[in-house]
Formats: sequence, C-alpha cells, structure tokens
Amino acid sequence: MATIKLTKDKFLSDIFDYTKHQEWKYEGDKPAIIDFYADWCGPCKMVAPILEELSEEYAGKLNIYKVDTEVEQELAAVFGIRSIPSILFIPTGGRQPMMQAGALPKDVLKDVIEKELLTEEKKEA
Repeated sequence: MATIKLTKDKFLSDIFDYTKHQEWKYEGDKPAIIDFYADWCGPCKMVAPILEELSEEYAGKLNIYKVDTEVEQELAAVFGIRSIPSILFIPTGGRQPMMQAGALPKDVLKDVIEKELLTEEKKEA
C-alpha cells in the first residue's frame, strides 16, 4: 500500500468533515498520518520515501496520506500549516490528533506510530 493523496473532498468523507462538525470526530477505522507537503520543499522530499516505506511496513494497520499544500490550500489553512513538512498523527478511539512540524527521521516516526497510534489498537485486541 502506498501513501494516499488526499483532496478536500476525500478528507471531508474519510477523515473529518469540518464543514459540519466543530468537535474533532475522526471518520476512519485505522490510525492515520497526514503529511502536509509541497513539491518544492527539500525536507518534504526527504520525508516522502520514509512515509512510503512506513506505509508498506504498517499496511492494514495504518493509513498514510499526503496533502499537497499548494493544491489543497483550504486544508492547509484549516490546520494552520505555517511550515512544511507538517505531519498530523491521528489516533483512533476518540483521542485528539497531534501535529508535528519538521522532517522527522524514520525512527522517530516509528516510535510515534508504535506508542501513540497503535497502542489503542493493542488495547482493543
């Protein structure tokens, strides 16, 4: 499974419909990561292959999305994206998402996935 390009419409149906709800309500059934990036961004280009690898490693357990901030400016504005890359970590179980700006190395991303995103899944199993 590769990373999934996210449009505003897909975001509203699959992640969170901010046009209807004020309070965060994740629509997905698996934890997710959303990478807010731009094609011209050097650090974004460093993170992209790492996220591709992680999407393979965690296939079936986690969805990894990409939002091109140049194309989806409204999504970037809704999340107050000021610097890229910015990565949104979305746990399940009604917990709040966490935003992290900057290019994170693979070991840090895996740590967040294991400790923050997949812990709820382990508790439910």
